[in-house]
Amino acid sequence: MADIQLVDVSLRDGNQSLWGATGLRTAHIAEIAPVMNRVGFRALDFTSSTHMGVAVRTHREDPWERIRLTRAAAPDTPLQFIGTGFRFISWERAHPDLMRLAYDCLVRAGISRFVVLDPTHDVPAMLANARMIRQAGATEIIAALTYTISAVHDDAFYAGIAGQVAASPDIDRAYVKDPAGLLTPERARTLIPAVRARLAGKELELHAHTSLGLSPLTCLAAAELGVQVLQVACGALAGGTSLPDAERLVANLRELGHTVGVDGRLLARVARYFDRLAAAESLPAGRPREYDAAFTRHQVAGGVMTTLRRQLSELGLEHRFGAVMDEVSRVRAELGYPIMVTPFPQMVIGQALSNVLTGTRYETVPDQVIRYVLGSFGRPTAPVDPEVLDRILDRPRARELAAEPPPLSPAELRARLPRGICDEELLLRFGMPGEEVDAMLAGTPPARHYNPEVQPVLRLLRELGSRPPAARLVIDKPGFRLELRGRPRD
Repeated sequence: MADIQLVDVSLRDGNQSLWGATGLRTAHIAEIAPVMNRVGFRALDFTSSTHMGVAVRTHREDPWERIRLTRAAAPDTPLQFIGTGFRFISWERAHPDLMRLAYDCLVRAGISRFVVLDPTHDVPAMLANARMIRQAGATEIIAALTYTISAVHDDAFYAGIAGQVAASPDIDRAYVKDPAGLLTPERARTLIPAVRARLAGKELELHAHTSLGLSPLTCLAAAELGVQVLQVACGALAGGTSLPDAERLVANLRELGHTVGVDGRLLARVARYFDRLAAAESLPAGRPREYDAAFTRHQVAGGVMTTLRRQLSELGLEHRFGAVMDEVSRVRAELGYPIMVTPFPQMVIGQALSNVLTGTRYETVPDQVIRYVLGSFGRPTAPVDPEVLDRILDRPRARELAAEPPPLSPAELRARLPRGICDEELLLRFGMPGEEVDAMLAGTPPARHYNPEVQPVLRLLRELGSRPPAARLVIDKPGFRLELRGRPRD
């Protein structure tokens, strides 16, 4: 039986999976961070450049200040950043010097643990990214082995990547990242030993979403196979398309004889906080998911599937849904089996939809698919079908995109911006429209405290403040009645 540690993903991946990355504000995080610090988590999966952009765009909050506030509130638990190394906030490719600046700023703000992720498993790119992060001062760097099902993603494929990253002094450990929740306990029993055998003693973690209801059992199998760190979420931010519920997984692990070094009382306190927050802010709570065998074939997540159905309905083409889904599988194979995580599902589905609606395959090709073939998102995992490659590249638009100028360096970018801006603002302005950054800077500093229980009262007061003055106010509910009368004017 093993001693199992937990990484909590509620603040980043749970928020992203269930609440579109927009649900949590700085005050929400600052309120619960001191408690999360004392639970005994190995780390908190805290942010990504996408989350940082959402903080600015949606909440007009400074994401750098959010990191600093959380670091101060949770000084004993490492904060984690996940990124590909080729972009920052925007999907525009970033200059290597700009990524170095981003990592320097992240470490200074309080991030110490980094996940290097390349969805095409371009190992040289991953190792170059890890080297930059190490130079910035990170204390722990994790290589992501992103799991999927395809003709090329077998156990030997992942073991080969594990062997390459294990040889790097800039990689401290690895994790199997299963963003679609496809990993079964049966496959884990062959995959995990194959990967661990090539890691040269470096530890392996498991990050598996509950999208198909498999990962709670897969985590138990992983613990038996020597995986010592499992990633979880708490309360309303667990389940659904998020990760396994921390309380339930801890109970199951302990029932099987494993030791889990977390404080159960504080863990429950964190979970109930997110439950109350979800209720107060009208945010959905994660729910257990039913197994869907068709998902293992097309791997199109529910949100993307809903968008596709709506698009077809608006065009009066609902009856073509089956044809489009069959084309999705074919296009994915022809493009070298990209893993179906953002932005690749949008690319594959867009191309499949175009192929079906025009009646001529690859007659129309979206710019993002052309950029993918050109290598803007990394080297495709498997070679693109030669005939498809020729069809895509033998067009004027492909030549235009291939001739695009290289990304701006920080010095070139700074020359285009107002003088005197700091590095953190420079990075935000690289990835975002200037007016959104201006609105954030002009806004008031975010609150640092949040109480879910008082939110209904605050909403009522805001609503009353927007209405004409009333001479009499009555609040009447079971067991409670409050009547307020205005003082007569002289």
